[in-house]
Formats: sequence, structure tokens, C-alpha cells
Amino acid sequence: MSLPESNANPNAQLQPMPEDWTRALAVVAHPDDLEYGCAAAIAAWTDAGREVGYVLATRGEAGIDTLEPAKCGPLREQEQRASAAVVGVDTVEFLDHRDGVIEYGTALRRDIAAAIRRHRPELVVTLNHRDTWGGVYWNTPDHVAVGRATLDAASDAGNRWIFPELTEQGLEPWNGVKWVAVAGSAQPTHAVDATDGLERSVRSLLEHRTYIEALTDEDPETYCRTFLTQNVQGAAERFGGKPAVPFEVFSR
Repeated sequence: MSLPESNANPNAQLQPMPEDWTRALAVVAHPDDLEYGCAAAIAAWTDAGREVGYVLATRGEAGIDTLEPAKCGPLREQEQRASAAVVGVDTVEFLDHRDGVIEYGTALRRDIAAAIRRHRPELVVTLNHRDTWGGVYWNTPDHVAVGRATLDAASDAGNRWIFPELTEQGLEPWNGVKWVAVAGSAQPTHAVDATDGLERSVRSLLEHRTYIEALTDEDPETYCRTFLTQNVQGAAERFGGKPAVPFEVFSR
């Protein structure tokens, strides 16, 4: 994969996302990862008639201290499906890796490559795979592992000699991924106008009410709206003054 030259200048204007695609697959570690990162962009894409599916490595079962995993996992899965529906996404799959202890390696790469072969997207979306959030906050091992494995699996999916057992299972190689877009990157290169999708992104994040109520004492809707509005407004200066969801886009 190659990194666009625009990434060399942190003040450069963000470019519009590529338009030459019909199917996207978003691959992240936990329920709520996409809602904190890029649901407004996903709403814009589904509004335009594009197909978007979600694949989550875990069910987020270790995410709420006051709720044991056996009860937490099914609840967070239910909230994720409802959250996805708000932005026009019907397909939500879970790979059942263990929340909090996802291991980067061939098993994770194989599972994601299999998902890419099943869904055959041109665009793959994932979350920040680097050690920190902007050099300020430490990232979680789950995000790092899944983000990095997704970047690798986009290539693995097209090579029949990597994970040949997938071909034996009827999953033919898919070499059609043109881009991997990383949400939450400190080095964004592209963006999607969030104007029309912002309100639905707030409602989408709000569907994770159990998690949010355990996370903060603030009113859940106020919390969601403030967080997401600040995020998209923060990218506006580099996107013609329009509120935006930024991505670091790797081309294949």
C-alpha cells in the first residue's frame, strides 16, 4: 500500500474521499468504535446508495466494569445492531475474538481476510492502528491489533496462497480492495462532508446507551452531541470550512 503525498503536510487541505466504489466493509475491534469515529460518513455513503457492512472482532463484553461479560456481550451486540441501522447498515458480523486481549497475528488476519472475501468491498474502513491518539493518549492494544491486521488482510484477501484454506471453504480470492481508510488518524489525508450525516451519527452513538451511561455521568445525548460535533468541526478548517469526518487513506 502507498501513502498519499498530501500526508507530508499536516496543514494541507483534506481531499474528498474517492467516489469510484459501490461496497465498503468497516472492520473494528468493538461495538461503538465506528460510532465514535465515522458514522456520519457512513450515513452519507448509504444515502448515496452505497453498500456498507460492519465486521467487529469482539462483542465488547469486557467494556463495562459493572456488567459481567456473559451479560454484557449480548447487550452490546444488540446495541451495535440498532446503532448500525440508524445509519443505513443492515449487515453486522462478529468474529468472536476476546475483548481486551485481541492478538495481532495470522488468526486475526485470516478472519478479516475471510470477511473481505465474503463481502468483496472496494473500500475497507478501520480505526487508528497507531500506538497513540495524536501523540497524546495511549491507544488500546485491541485497536492497534485490529487496525494493523485489517491493513494486512486487505492484501491477504487477494492472494490465494495465503490462507489457502479459505479457498477450500469456497471463499475465492478478492483483489478488488482499492483503498483502506483509517478513521481517528492523526495524519488524515481525505474527508467526508458530515453536514447531512451528523444528526444520525449522534443518534447512532446514543444507541450505545448502556456503555455511555457507565462511562459518564453527563446526559447521554449531550455527551454524544458534544463529542461528535467537536470532532467534525475540528476538521472543518482543512475541508473548506465544512464539518467533516477525516480519514487517512492508503491506496492499493
